[in-house]
Amino acid sequence: MNLSNLKPAEGSVHKDGKIIGRGQGSGKGGTATRGHKGAKSRSGYSKKIGFEGGQMPLQRRVPKFGFNNINRVSYRGINLSSLQELVDSGAVKKTVTLEDLIANGLAGKNDLVKILGGGELKAGLKITVHKFTGSAQKAIEAAGGEAITL
Repeated sequence: MNLSNLKPAEGSVHKDGKIIGRGQGSGKGGTATRGHKGAKSRSGYSKKIGFEGGQMPLQRRVPKFGFNNINRVSYRGINLSSLQELVDSGAVKKTVTLEDLIANGLAGKNDLVKILGGGELKAGLKITVHKFTGSAQKAIEAAGGEAITL
């Protein structure tokens, strides 16, 4: 072994191409492969998401329509038939609270709940939630239950 046949250990050298921007002697000095002038040659340049080379971007070409009311209050609707299924499965007895609905996966912990009149309720339940439709309230009271608004 002598100085003419020394090599670095396998895998110890990771040289990906030529290093740029380190002077004219490197062969990649001067503009450092960025070309002359323009935004792309400057430091700090980053292309905006959706930029299409100056063409009107898709998100601005597509027509906008409709109205989003920022004051809208949305409720998680639960039908009477879902409540009857809870009674049939034995998950609830006589009272249904918001916690019961969350525990059984019918509502999330941050949801406002509204009972809808879909289906049939045979059990007389004392239901405590945020809102009831008119038909749901009548059906609950007709079954011998009570509708309590939070």
